[in-house]
Amino acid sequence: MALSDIEIAQAATLKPVLQMAQDRLKIPLEALEPYGHYKAKIDLSWLNAQTGPDGKLILVTAISPTPAGEGKTTTTVGLGDALNRIGKRTVIALREPSLGPVFGMKGGAAGGGYAQVVPMEDINLHFTGDFNAIALAHNLLAALMDNHIHHGNALGFDVRRIVWRRVMDMNDRALRSTVVSLGGPGNGFPREDGFDIVVASEVMAIFCLATSRKDLKARLGNIIVGYTREQAPIRASDLKAQGAMAALLKDAIKPNLVQTLENNPAIIHGGPFANIAHGCNTVTATRAALKLGEYVVTEAGFGADLGAEKFIDIKCRKSGLRPDAAVVVATLRALKHHGGVEAKDFNTPNLAAVEKGIANLERHVHNIRNHYGLPCVVSINHFTSDTQEELDLLRNHMDRQGVPVVVARHWADGSKGAEELAHIVVKLAESGTAQTRFVYADEDSLWDKMKAIATKVYGAADISADSAVRAKIAKLQTDGYGHYPVCVAKTQYSFSTDPKLRAAPSDHMVNIREVRLAAGAEFVVMICGDIMTMPGLPKEPASMRIDIDDDGKISGLF
Repeated sequence: MALSDIEIAQAATLKPVLQMAQDRLKIPLEALEPYGHYKAKIDLSWLNAQTGPDGKLILVTAISPTPAGEGKTTTTVGLGDALNRIGKRTVIALREPSLGPVFGMKGGAAGGGYAQVVPMEDINLHFTGDFNAIALAHNLLAALMDNHIHHGNALGFDVRRIVWRRVMDMNDRALRSTVVSLGGPGNGFPREDGFDIVVASEVMAIFCLATSRKDLKARLGNIIVGYTREQAPIRASDLKAQGAMAALLKDAIKPNLVQTLENNPAIIHGGPFANIAHGCNTVTATRAALKLGEYVVTEAGFGADLGAEKFIDIKCRKSGLRPDAAVVVATLRALKHHGGVEAKDFNTPNLAAVEKGIANLERHVHNIRNHYGLPCVVSINHFTSDTQEELDLLRNHMDRQGVPVVVARHWADGSKGAEELAHIVVKLAESGTAQTRFVYADEDSLWDKMKAIATKVYGAADISADSAVRAKIAKLQTDGYGHYPVCVAKTQYSFSTDPKLRAAPSDHMVNIREVRLAAGAEFVVMICGDIMTMPGLPKEPASMRIDIDDDGKISGLF
């Protein structure tokens, strides 16, 4: 009987993190802050003092997600291990998991099989407390705002125009819309409110884009929490909140160092969702990894239409980071899903469905090469149900586009199973053909930026919005926010805003339902379709399978 992910992780032999950091990365003991035996934070001052050339940056992305699962994080870990195996000093840079999907439906973000980061239980649960610190900083600002209104409202908040909601790191649909301050004058002024999940917080976005503590504090101060009756913005700095918020993030901003099952270094830091935020680990972590390794393997959330687009148009644009190559992850099972097959038939050979589903992969590859300017390889996570005929069909399609296809077996075989992928990635990265391109220009209007993403990346005919949303976009443009990038919040399951439209739908309309300004993160969020910034739990959440015994051993965590 095959071992579960957690059983594989619990059977692993881990190196003490301090020893691993010194042996593999030459980090001195005084630059490390251990959190137990196998986790540590890296001192920012030491990182900032590191000079020398940066390593090669490899972006791992994927096709549109499916119930079959694609294994993007597993591939990131497996590729990192394989690059180390072939002699390239490699550091993996990943996002931290949110407890929402851990206890909900999607699962964690520590990889799987024999391509995992460990200690898996810690990483998928509280880890080093970063998410808790982000939630506290966010909710402190909410408390300060309501307290200010209660004590006279000197800043002139219009309680109908408060835009700062509260957050928690759990899927809880009951908190999407709430009323606060009930119970009489002593509790403030009643008003409508609501909760988002922590990974959708602007504080999370700021945390992941900030380049220093100084930059972090400045961005926190620029957060707009509400407006006056004259619609003048009121910022966190007006409440003098940014100092205390930054103080709560004092330790969280330090990158977290752990290891893979094969004792290779991994930095895991920050974790915004890519369907409602920008879906990348922190700039701090990526820059640290580039100073420490010859190669850095990082991932962007969900498909290349969401995570990779935001990685390029937001993270790279703001930070100056430039990837040298990309890996597009897919499975034959997922291609069958996009070809119209349901989950019960994923293991049944079906050339027609694979051929139809390839359209999804081809559009992602087209976007990466033609809109993002990156050379890429397609990595197929291997399943025993895969047939040679199906693989040959896929290879023939991609050969015509000059894109290599590799069958990777890192889930079952660890680094050995991804050696071929590692060699191809090195060849692509060393070719010097990457020329990072943005989907839109800084000077384009907000409307034109959204239209460029929809028409170029999603294959849409156009975008639409009702008069109120159009007016808000126009006002943001007039108020001086037109140079900001656009962060699209939409379903991850389709190029359209309808999660049921599989493969590569074209000529659809992308409707903008809501617009939010993230002045601290310095982007404008365009919410499209029925996407929720506070997800709900499924009928049978994953938490029902998680348990702990009298010795503290956790089970059921994947």
